Amino acid sequence: MQPGNGTQISEFILLGFSEDPELQPLIFGLFLSMYLITVLGNLLIILAVSSDSHLHTPMYFFLSNLSLVDICFTSTTIPKMLVNIQTQRKAITYAGCITQIYFLILFSVLDVFLLTVMAYDRFVAICHPLHYMVIMNPRLCGLLVLVCWITSILNSLLQCLMALRLSFCENLEIPHFICELNQIIQLACSDTFLNNMVMYFAAVLLGGGPFAGILYSYSKIVSCIRGMSSAQGKYKAFSTCASHLSVVSLFYCTTLGVYLSSAAIQSSHSSETASVMYTVVTPMLNPFIYSLRNRDIKQALKTFFVKETTNRPVVLRL
Repeated sequence: MQPGNGTQISEFILLGFSEDPELQPLIFGLFLSMYLITVLGNLLIILAVSSDSHLHTPMYFFLSNLSLVDICFTSTTIPKMLVNIQTQRKAITYAGCITQIYFLILFSVLDVFLLTVMAYDRFVAICHPLHYMVIMNPRLCGLLVLVCWITSILNSLLQCLMALRLSFCENLEIPHFICELNQIIQLACSDTFLNNMVMYFAAVLLGGGPFAGILYSYSKIVSCIRGMSSAQGKYKAFSTCASHLSVVSLFYCTTLGVYLSSAAIQSSHSSETASVMYTVVTPMLNPFIYSLRNRDIKQALKTFFVKETTNRPVVLRL
């Protein structure tokens, strides 16, 4: 096959999960349900935080940002897949593929950064409770979120600019339901050494670095909890970070575990499973983890819906 110029490519073909026509309605219904649950659950968290003044704290400020990112993260991939299934068309334009890669990298890195910032927030709250509101002031919280966005945008832009220099062969079939950077690099006919180096360096730096920060924060948290004399104080301190620890474990364990297994057996189905885990399953479960284990969120939602019900105008019938 003769290599072609990447700028002349019109579209890629997303092969998806299965070509069996009988499975398409099942796949469509499953992913549509998961997408709606993800959007609704995360919107409820944003609604609860914004409507209750008691939740206008650094922890819930970061949580509402995480929920917003999760909505955007899932919306980057699932709607396009649902459209392809419904229209029975598997093509995605070259520009559309690069755009999807850009936002996929952007929101995945943002997820990692926000989880790291939330770990630092819990560290300050538990280990330095008297100085918590002074350290985690609104200016610092806004600055932390801004730095997360800027870093994620620059990294995503770099990765996509590197992808634009690639040339491709005649085989433009992606054995996946989304455009991922590593899939595009594997299809390239040109030299991909620099692309792979940048991709793996960014993965180690922007994935491993925050993970090390999370581990450090929780090591300090554990030390502080062990130093408490009251059993009730220990339980209260641990309960404030239990939800965050669950989300971090879910995100990293599913992503690393499934990707390492897929790399070991070199299976496209394992790679698809990994993508589903971190692009769909984790954002869908986050609202359940935070709402089921958090009385403040449940109380805020209950108060909001009760207020909306009582404020609804009554129509008098004569």
